[in-house]
Amino acid sequence: MSRKIIVGGSIAYDNIVRFPGYFKDSFLPDKIRSLNVSFLVDSLQRIKGGTGSNISYNLALVGEKPLLMGTVGKDFAEYRRWLHQQGVDTRLTRTVSDDYTAFCTIMTDLGHNQITSFYPGAMSRDGEISLMEMPTEDVAMVIIAPTEPGAMIKWALECQAKGLPYLFDPGMQIPRLSREDLVMGINGARILVMNEYEYSMMQNKTNLSKEDLLRRVEILAITRGDRGSTLTRGEEEVPIPAAQATEVINPTGAGDAFRAGLLKGYLEGRPLPVMGRFGSVTAVYAVEHQGATEHSYTIDEFLQRYRDNFGLVDWKGKTTLPQRDKPSHRKPAFRSSLQPKTL
Repeated sequence: MSRKIIVGGSIAYDNIVRFPGYFKDSFLPDKIRSLNVSFLVDSLQRIKGGTGSNISYNLALVGEKPLLMGTVGKDFAEYRRWLHQQGVDTRLTRTVSDDYTAFCTIMTDLGHNQITSFYPGAMSRDGEISLMEMPTEDVAMVIIAPTEPGAMIKWALECQAKGLPYLFDPGMQIPRLSREDLVMGINGARILVMNEYEYSMMQNKTNLSKEDLLRRVEILAITRGDRGSTLTRGEEEVPIPAAQATEVINPTGAGDAFRAGLLKGYLEGRPLPVMGRFGSVTAVYAVEHQGATEHSYTIDEFLQRYRDNFGLVDWKGKTTLPQRDKPSHRKPAFRSSLQPKTL
């Protein structure tokens, strides 16, 4: 069964370039205060991206009904048509005629390290969109992903006011959000998702411990690249292995894809080990392509990829996994009212 999910996040074009070396070889530690470097890249690809678009596309792949919420520019018409073809609803995506859609340039070296620059363009007006003006009775979840910082906190407060469950993903905007705003966004969230670097930044900025976070959110998800992820709910903490990639092309967008799989598992009432492995499978498809919207698969292919990596699964929650990956049997502090459903 498809569920309606509002996805608020950036909508952008991604210019992905490849540096055929290592960034570390271009930096002199004793000259870092007068940095002036240039990188000669050997490839360029312009693809459709943005955190909101990436998550929405991957949600559609796993059979959900994403409604993409954000602001775009006068160059968005072809992008909108493409999203419709992929099953993404853009009724909540507003167009401004005096600016361009946001775009970023992502440069990746041979060690999969990345340097990113971002022009917000129309995205800077996301704060003009309000959830208070929308019918939301049948919305299963709101995702608040990195976009204009003021809009992120506005939407979080509106979710709290309307009693809407939301996933909070502060990500790359952690440096721009104040401590008070970060805590405010976390306090009302059902799920908090970050990568391990962002998690450290957030802890340094808020002084919130892991225990503090778990008193505020139901699930804390920390992604760790090719080392998988960790999901924690109450006293239950589960390490999640990464799925095996046939070839790593580019890690761009893997985190966004992970969020789609994670949320699908959550909304279906899956236990943490299955929920996290859903995220691992959606993420691995992204790293095998140049960007987060260049891959595709059917539900049957998704399930087979799951089985190939993690074994057979009883979708009511019993898993047949290697001994090292067996889930914790400690009782979680929060019990979802959702009942497991079949795919």
